[in-house]
Amino acid sequence: MTTRILPAVGDTDAARSITTLLSQLPEAEPATPVGDSTQLVDTLAQLAGESLDELPEVVLVHERIGPVPALELIREVALRFPAVGVVLVTADASPVLFAAAMDSGARGLVALPLSYEELAGRVQAAAVWATGVRRHLGNGGEVVRGAGGRVVTVSGAKGGVGTTLIAVHLALAARASGMSTVLADLDLQAGDVASYVDVQHRRSVVDLTGIQDVTPRVLQDVVYSGDQSKVGGLSLLLAPAEGERAEEVDDRAVRQTVSALRHKYEVVVIDCGTAMNGANAAAIEMADTGVLVATPDVITVRAAKRMVRLWERLQIRKAEETVTVVNRYARNTEIQPPLVERITGTRVARTTVPSHFKELQSVVDAGRIQDLEAKSAVKQAIWALAGELGLVKPAAGERGGRGRGDRDRGSFGLRRSRT
Repeated sequence: MTTRILPAVGDTDAARSITTLLSQLPEAEPATPVGDSTQLVDTLAQLAGESLDELPEVVLVHERIGPVPALELIREVALRFPAVGVVLVTADASPVLFAAAMDSGARGLVALPLSYEELAGRVQAAAVWATGVRRHLGNGGEVVRGAGGRVVTVSGAKGGVGTTLIAVHLALAARASGMSTVLADLDLQAGDVASYVDVQHRRSVVDLTGIQDVTPRVLQDVVYSGDQSKVGGLSLLLAPAEGERAEEVDDRAVRQTVSALRHKYEVVVIDCGTAMNGANAAAIEMADTGVLVATPDVITVRAAKRMVRLWERLQIRKAEETVTVVNRYARNTEIQPPLVERITGTRVARTTVPSHFKELQSVVDAGRIQDLEAKSAVKQAIWALAGELGLVKPAAGERGGRGRGDRDRGSFGLRRSRT
């Protein structure tokens, strides 16, 4: 049996050494090494989207991989791609690190400098384990495909551009189409999701910090799912009521939380607010789709460009992988979507959200934006945007799934407000 092996090594010399040794293993098929954690996860997600059988049996994670630390990366791969055997390559072969690697989901540890015998043994053991898992997944007649639920982050170019409104209604649209959906508020210092939808809940994302393994039972205790009729059936993971507690939520906690949410829900919508920190940066990096909300004015478009450049410097998301949504759009405005696209270097969504504050005023004042009327042009636009982003199930009679912007109508038969 051929064993496909994908090395994740940030160091060029180490990558060359590992690839050379892997090529000597019997029936091994080493792939070209990936250079960082983002590239590894993206590669696995692309392969998993095609078929479970396309995934490599073994992934080797070098200790100096970045920007995500090796153990955090192993945990994410193990959660998102449970049919892949992960092996840590490290100079520290201490029992403490071995235990930490196993707790993170690794199937083995190989010490540096590499030896042929040890590498062959660990790779073989991980491959046998991965093969067994895939056989088990296939026994029920339904093979698990893909990489768990879809994660979408919604960020604002600046304050007051409608980030939370759009995040809430994207999640409501996904839920209304029959997808299990959670809305997470990672605007940690100033999150307003609870106020916008009129719920009170003493638990927040802060309660997930310091937990080594965020299990479905742990999520059940923290995620709001009480009177869901109030919020259209949504589950909610809320920001802390005390803004100073935002400092307790670090990128490690967010990575664990997002991975756990991805495996529990079909759609995960995350309101990241406008302030950048390690926590929401981790979410934006992990997201399948990163949405940036902007209004068509000079100050906001400049802020959008500044935000996109910041994401690129932090290496969490490229401009071309970001979808900008133009909110409060009017046909007579000087700044049109093509100009926003050109200035920011992002892909501007075909769906624009119109400027109709009168439709929103009563529900915003009442703190129940989920009650926005179905005939509202704002609601129709955001729900059509959900269809463009692939967050809703195709309506009966539609052929297959929908990619990004495949049709002029969303799943709810709502015409997009295309410019």
